Amino acid sequence: MNVDNVKSQMRKGMLEYCILLLLHREASYASDIIMKLKEAKLIVVEGTLYPLLTRLKNDGLLSYEWVESTQGPPRKYYQLTKQGEEFLSELETAWDDLSDTVNHLRLKLLTDKI
Repeated sequence: MNVDNVKSQMRKGMLEYCILLLLHREASYASDIIMKLKEAKLIVVEGTLYPLLTRLKNDGLLSYEWVESTQGPPRKYYQLTKQGEEFLSELETAWDDLSDTVNHLRLKLLTDKI
């Protein structure tokens, strides 16, 4: 089993949640989303992000607005819809439950070794 493959799958599973978290704070342009994810050490390329944003929009979780740019063509800014906010709330509960489970198992492993 390859650790890098497992890490990649873990990142893919969290990417949607991370994007929704970012857009919960403010509407963002795709390049800004990539930059913020990179700052959080989650490297994502445009070829991964754009199809995901399109899917989230088609699922009714995101909408977008064209905003004129001072440099170049208008930019598409994505924001959460009401349905997206509700979905994010459900994901936050799921994340908390999963995090609690993993932390419980890690703590048990550490205390059983002592």
